[in-house]
Amino acid sequence: MKKWLLLGITHVMALAAGFAAGIFTLPILIAPEAPSAAEIKAQAGAAQFKGEFRRDLKGSDLLHWGEGTVSISRRSIALMGRIAPGPDYKLYLSPEFVETEADFKRLKSRMVRVGDIKTFDNFIVPVPETVDPANYTSAIVWCESFGQFITAAKYR
Repeated sequence: MKKWLLLGITHVMALAAGFAAGIFTLPILIAPEAPSAAEIKAQAGAAQFKGEFRRDLKGSDLLHWGEGTVSISRRSIALMGRIAPGPDYKLYLSPEFVETEADFKRLKSRMVRVGDIKTFDNFIVPVPETVDPANYTSAIVWCESFGQFITAAKYR
């Protein structure tokens, strides 16, 4: 009986580890090709604002981080850098800088969701015509599926 219990436990643990690995690797496997440095530089040339994603924010950790320069214009938001791979990333603009999950949740009703982030080395996200980045101060990457803060940059 102990043998069957041990086998059951180890098989469940192996399935759970495989499922977790799949959640982590699937976004990497299906990610489209990242924008080139030239494309990011072209977007950055039209930027009204710039900010920095940093790894050392309170809410960032080994699996949830971003680093690089964020360029914000009326038409697009571009990152020359990297963010930790993960599923269902959304880009938000906030009227206040946040660096934790609790801060994000507290201010979410005052934020605007700009769009989806589908690449992890550089990205360009179009800004909807109804959104004016000048009305906000910070860009935030948030994992919608898991309610996880990834990174943020203050740009004004």
